[in-house]
Amino acid sequence: MDSTLYPSKFSKDKKFARKRTRVKVKIKKKDPLLVDGKRPRPMYVDYKDIELLTKLVNRHGRIVSRRKSGCSATSQHAVAEAVKRARFMALMPYVGE
Repeated sequence: MDSTLYPSKFSKDKKFARKRTRVKVKIKKKDPLLVDGKRPRPMYVDYKDIELLTKLVNRHGRIVSRRKSGCSATSQHAVAEAVKRARFMALMPYVGE
Protein backbone atom coordinates (compact mmCIF):
# COMPACT_ATOMS: atom_id res chain seq x y z
CA MET A 1 0.00 0.00 0.00
CA ASP A 2 1.05 3.50 -0.69
CA SER A 3 1.68 5.65 2.37
CA THR A 4 0.38 8.75 0.58
CA LEU A 5 -3.11 7.28 0.41
CA TYR A 6 -3.24 6.38 4.08
CA PRO A 7 -1.15 8.85 6.10
CA SER A 8 -0.11 7.58 9.50
CA LYS A 9 -1.44 9.10 12.67
CA PHE A 10 2.01 10.31 13.75
CA SER A 11 3.10 11.90 10.52
CA LYS A 12 4.60 15.37 10.35
CA ASP A 13 1.21 16.84 11.11
CA LYS A 14 1.49 19.68 13.63
CA LYS A 15 -1.41 18.33 15.59
CA PHE A 16 0.54 15.24 16.66
CA ALA A 17 4.02 16.74 16.91
CA ARG A 18 5.76 15.98 20.18
CA LYS A 19 7.00 18.83 22.29
CA ARG A 20 10.56 18.75 23.46
CA THR A 21 11.01 18.76 27.18
CA ARG A 22 13.37 21.37 28.48
CA VAL A 23 16.07 20.23 30.82
CA LYS A 24 15.91 22.10 34.11
CA VAL A 25 19.28 23.20 35.39
CA LYS A 26 19.49 23.08 39.17
CA ILE A 27 21.18 26.11 40.64
CA LYS A 28 22.93 25.41 43.91
CA LYS A 29 21.71 27.86 46.51
CA LYS A 30 24.27 29.56 48.68
CA ASP A 31 24.09 29.28 52.42
CA PRO A 32 22.72 32.64 53.69
CA LEU A 33 24.71 32.39 56.91
CA LEU A 34 28.18 32.07 55.40
CA VAL A 35 30.55 34.97 55.95
CA ASP A 36 32.91 35.54 53.00
CA GLY A 37 32.18 32.01 51.80
CA LYS A 38 33.24 30.42 55.11
CA ARG A 39 31.19 29.09 57.97
CA PRO A 40 31.62 31.11 61.16
CA ARG A 41 32.97 29.19 64.13
CA PRO A 42 31.23 28.67 66.49
CA MET A 43 28.04 28.45 64.45
CA TYR A 44 25.67 30.95 66.02
CA VAL A 45 22.69 32.84 64.66
CA ASP A 46 21.62 35.86 66.69
CA TYR A 47 17.99 35.48 67.68
CA LYS A 48 17.66 39.29 67.78
CA ASP A 49 18.47 39.55 64.05
CA ILE A 50 14.84 39.53 62.94
CA GLU A 51 15.59 40.57 59.32
CA LEU A 52 17.63 37.43 58.72
CA LEU A 53 15.20 35.17 60.53
CA THR A 54 12.17 36.43 58.60
CA LYS A 55 13.90 35.43 55.36
CA LEU A 56 14.21 31.89 56.68
CA VAL A 57 10.55 31.65 57.75
CA ASN A 58 7.68 31.40 55.27
CA ARG A 59 4.51 33.49 55.34
CA HIS A 60 2.72 30.95 57.53
CA GLY A 61 5.41 31.26 60.20
CA ARG A 62 7.05 27.90 59.54
CA ILE A 63 10.80 27.45 59.36
CA VAL A 64 11.80 26.93 55.72
CA SER A 65 13.42 23.60 54.89
CA ARG A 66 17.08 23.20 54.00
CA ARG A 67 16.21 22.36 50.43
CA LYS A 68 14.50 25.71 49.91
CA SER A 69 16.70 27.93 52.05
CA GLY A 70 20.03 26.51 50.89
CA CYS A 71 21.40 26.14 54.42
CA SER A 72 23.79 23.42 55.43
CA ALA A 73 22.81 21.04 58.22
CA THR A 74 24.72 22.90 60.93
CA SER A 75 23.46 26.32 59.89
CA GLN A 76 19.88 25.02 59.59
CA HIS A 77 20.13 23.70 63.15
CA ALA A 78 21.36 27.10 64.35
CA VAL A 79 18.55 28.87 62.44
CA ALA A 80 15.91 26.64 63.99
CA GLU A 81 17.29 27.30 67.45
CA ALA A 82 17.36 31.06 66.84
CA VAL A 83 13.81 31.15 65.48
CA LYS A 84 12.53 29.21 68.47
CA ARG A 85 14.30 31.59 70.86
CA ALA A 86 12.96 34.65 69.02
CA ARG A 87 9.44 33.23 69.22
CA PHE A 88 9.82 32.55 72.94
CA MET A 89 11.09 36.10 73.53
CA ALA A 90 8.08 37.43 71.54
CA LEU A 91 10.25 38.92 68.79
CA MET A 92 8.60 36.71 66.14
CA PRO A 93 5.09 35.30 65.92
CA TYR A 94 4.43 31.58 66.20
CA VAL A 95 1.96 31.74 63.33
CA GLY A 96 1.91 33.83 60.16
CA GLU A 97 0.13 37.12 59.86
